[in-house]
Parts: sequence; C-alpha cells; structure tokens
Amino acid sequence: MSIRVMLVDDQALLRTGFRMVLAAQPDMEVVAEAGDGVEALEVLRSTEVDVVLMDVRMPKLDGVETTHRICSHPDAPKVLILTTFDLDEYAFSGLKAGASGFMLKDVPPGELLGAIRSVHSGDAVVAPSTTRRLLDRFSPMLPSGTPDPAHKEIGRLTDREREVMLLVAQGLSNGEIAARLVLSEATVKTHVGRILTKLDLRDRVQVVVLAYETGLVRAGGQH
Repeated sequence: MSIRVMLVDDQALLRTGFRMVLAAQPDMEVVAEAGDGVEALEVLRSTEVDVVLMDVRMPKLDGVETTHRICSHPDAPKVLILTTFDLDEYAFSGLKAGASGFMLKDVPPGELLGAIRSVHSGDAVVAPSTTRRLLDRFSPMLPSGTPDPAHKEIGRLTDREREVMLLVAQGLSNGEIAARLVLSEATVKTHVGRILTKLDLRDRVQVVVLAYETGLVRAGGQH
C-alpha cells in the first residue's frame, strides 16, 4: 500500500517539484495539496493522509498552528516541517506543536524520500544530530531556570531510562547510545519506547524537546 502524502506550501512551484519526486516512487502517492493552513485543514476532513509535508510560513494560517491542530486529533497523520533553517525560527515551535521532525527545503531528494518512509514506519524522522543543532540554535526560546530532577514526568523514568533520554537529547543515535552504555541496539530501542510511553510522547524528537524544556539538557548538550 502506498504512503499517502499531502503537500502544504504556498509556493505552487515547490509543490510541483516535490510532487514530481514523489510520483516517481512506487511506494508513494500525493493524494492532496494545499496552499495554506486553512485549506489544508479543510482538505484533511475528507482525505486520508499518512504524512504531511508542511511549510512554516504561509498566509491565513501558518504551519505551526496548522500542525498543532492536525496533531491534536487521534490517529493524525505524521507531519514533517519544511524549513529554510536559518530563517525559520518557527521550526522549534513546530516540533512542540506535534511535528515528528523537520527537513530543509533544499534537502536532496533521496533524504526527503527516506524521511517520509521513516516517519511513516514510526522511526526517527531526522538524524538526532540535526535535531540537536536546531534545538541548540533556538535554545533561547526555552526556560532558563534551574533543572528540576524531580520533574513529575521525568521522575517516572528509571535511572537507565533517564540515562538513555539524556543521550538521545545530546544527539546520539540508538547505535551510539548502545556503544556508550554497552547495550544492544534492541535494548536501547526498547528503552526509548518505554520513555515515549511513560512520558506520553509521539516520538524521539519530542523526547529531545522535553529534555531541553525541563533543563535536563542545555544548548551544546550540557546536562
């Protein structure tokens, strides 16, 4: 069954480019397009979508608020934020709103396709190191208070789960975490899954966001 993709961008030329790339894939299908957030929400009421490629800066309703509204529904499609990175300070807000990750608008086609497949299967959307760079860039948007080890959500984790969470937030992949803690990748994946369940988070991107928000990790990976 093909991955049903929706393109949301106010630039028709960009949508055309993305559509041509996706149409060439045997496992993907562009089932809908929209030029702004209001139109996107309307289309989604009557169209089944698996993954939404979401622009940030759009008229009427921007990508952050649109993402928030989409992700507030159960069984919502996954959302990939499309950003110019250096210009879009909204990217971090997009992750907080429920997006499963972000991609640069000039991303090589192969990486974009890989990201769509990854998020559709429930895996990490972007490289943890890329997520870390984004969060480091926008860390001034985060609380600057003293870290609270007894945070009610973090306190639900075991010592090992907390250790894994810190390493995820510092930009390490599952394989790197396994090597650091002398564990198997399967065990690390299990720990990450339990962290998601206990903290009621959608994916590892939101694990990173929470770690920064609670002060467990600071810009540059300090903790």
